[in-house]
Amino acid sequence: MTGLNRRRRLAAVAVIALAAVTGSACSSSTDGPADGGAYLVWDPYPQFADDSEWVALLKKCGTSAGVTVERTGYDTTDLTNKALLAAQQGNSPDVLIVDNPVISTLAEAGALTTTDDNKLDVSAMEKNLLGAGQSDGKTYGVPIGANTLALYYNKDLLTAAGVDPATVTDWTSLTAALTKVKAKGKKGITFSAIGTEEGSFQFLPWFWGSGAQLTSLDSPQAVSALTLWTDWLKQGHAPNSVINNTQTTSWQEFATGDYAFAENGTWQLANAEKLPFAYGTIPVPASAGGPAPAPTGGEFVSIPVQKNTGRYQTSQQLVACLTSADNLLTTDTTLSYVAPVAAVQERQATADPKLKVWVEAVRAAKGRTGDNLGTKYPKISESLWTAVQAALSGGKSPQEALRAAQTAASTR
Repeated sequence: MTGLNRRRRLAAVAVIALAAVTGSACSSSTDGPADGGAYLVWDPYPQFADDSEWVALLKKCGTSAGVTVERTGYDTTDLTNKALLAAQQGNSPDVLIVDNPVISTLAEAGALTTTDDNKLDVSAMEKNLLGAGQSDGKTYGVPIGANTLALYYNKDLLTAAGVDPATVTDWTSLTAALTKVKAKGKKGITFSAIGTEEGSFQFLPWFWGSGAQLTSLDSPQAVSALTLWTDWLKQGHAPNSVINNTQTTSWQEFATGDYAFAENGTWQLANAEKLPFAYGTIPVPASAGGPAPAPTGGEFVSIPVQKNTGRYQTSQQLVACLTSADNLLTTDTTLSYVAPVAAVQERQATADPKLKVWVEAVRAAKGRTGDNLGTKYPKISESLWTAVQAALSGGKSPQEALRAAQTAASTR
């Protein structure tokens, strides 16, 4: 890509960023990477203070590379905007850690180097997780870890209803379990179907678990997935509140002890240990059985384009250090992530048997921007969550809602 074309792409993409941040908000970006021994790292973990294990690891990796690491943590959305603007201005950080769907946006803008360019070794990474950072056959970073979705269950409610969670392996057996729970006067399942990316995120395991593809939102398989959810509401297996539920409020409903199941993620594991009842987890089942592909969350570590290409070698050392097996184990334990490397996943599951279900779910997971969707995904996702909202509210049938979604996704 020529410098002129790259600047044009960045200028086009940065229009979105400019709408979200002001000039004064970019003050930290305009300083650029320091010369000499200082290397800038930007991450989406503002919750970690300077005395945290995460920052200690960054500094340790800097020391190993013979440089000083200057780290700044941003909110996820703010980080995306700042990364785009910094790339446009030619003063990107040396190492950038971003939410995996953002990789395709930055790559399309010409803001990231590829692993062929920067010589990062990704051979040990699980291919399904690596896919979220790939576009047009090129890889733009290294996954630092992944989270995904599964079904939490209330052991006491299932026991009282005569349901063995091990028998819940497909949609038919799950609906049968919900029916038994309802017959005992309790509630079946709660999830998030809000009209945002969270709603799409939670619907995707059912969508993909039906065999549907994001390039055909109105396929018979897709209709079957949305019909499953609408039927659950009609039959009283799921509450009407799911239409407005975030993943947090959905979890709060489950925590009352009134629901047998809740679809939620690895990030709730710490909260799960505080529940006033015994819980377990199973994978979200596919329509015909087995774990459904759930979407992956988690970040990629990437190396942005630099004017001084001589910095790439040290940046590569920093990324290699952050994503080494031992460091991944520490970092992913801190973040409640499943590691992107099979050997480390096994170590996690051995250390904490409760993670076995999550390792299985991550191994079956898919990147939302995978299948070479890249920056098309946000448009598709918006059409999808709009369809889910329309069907669950009774405004349209599942088939009508998804037909409208496919038309919208094709024209956006």
